[in-house]
Amino acid sequence: MKIALDPYMHRHLSLPELVRKTADLGYEHIELSPRADFLDWWVLPRAYPERIKEFKQALKDHHVQLATLQPMYRWASPFEDERKTAMKNWKKAIEVSVEMGCELMISEFGRGASPERSVGMGPGVNTREQCEAAFLASMDELLPILEREGITLSVEPHPEDWVETFHPAIDIVKMLGSDRLKLSYIAPHTFYYGDDMAAMLKEAAPILAHVRVADTFNHKASSGLRYIVNPPGSNVRVHQHLDIGQGEINWDVFFSTLAENGFDGVMSSCVFAWEERADESSIFMRKKMDEYIRKYWK
Repeated sequence: MKIALDPYMHRHLSLPELVRKTADLGYEHIELSPRADFLDWWVLPRAYPERIKEFKQALKDHHVQLATLQPMYRWASPFEDERKTAMKNWKKAIEVSVEMGCELMISEFGRGASPERSVGMGPGVNTREQCEAAFLASMDELLPILEREGITLSVEPHPEDWVETFHPAIDIVKMLGSDRLKLSYIAPHTFYYGDDMAAMLKEAAPILAHVRVADTFNHKASSGLRYIVNPPGSNVRVHQHLDIGQGEINWDVFFSTLAENGFDGVMSSCVFAWEERADESSIFMRKKMDEYIRKYWK
């Protein structure tokens, strides 16, 4: 198993400095989420040869490995021009992943069309049917490339996405049936996924390649009044990535179930909430993950 740091809270650092910081915080692997100077949100990768070379050298110098890369493109947009642009960006991102020697890419199912295109288009835009059709068309293009290059892609349901629940996410991945398409389980999204974390982790076990660790509160608890949003019925998503112990995830269930399933993929610390104490949070998360791993992985 690879224990990685998502260094989003340290994104102000240059890539070489980010690698040094990751090593200083006690991690041997980086989970590189989107950042403006490498794989930025929605646009063509900024990873040109000199920058890739500099990044690779820093990884070598500090004995750190790149566990995952996370592209974020509009591959599920019902607007074909947006989807085609996403395909161009994705193909370039795969080239970057190959060059970096990174065998696992992670992403979301895709949030449909850009907000600018969706405004004023009425309720028929970004329906599940439209977005799923676009996503499947994108898979038709990308899966042969991933299979040829030996790159695995792990996708996650996400709050606000056209897929934000565990089903149909796991059904779609299994339906496509490629050894290069896997599923991510994001612990702080648990209360959107469903009500039985252990059952979901067990069902996902054969295709689970990647998990993210951070805590969150159960927004559905207390008769749905854990968080009060005004006006009632507002279309919002409570979405938190906290330190272990600051929310309501049952971590013994999470880690014991993964151990029982024989999970051996990438496990990343993915806290966003505490930029003012980013070092302390990252060190704490590594310590807690190690404690649970020693406890349950015999």
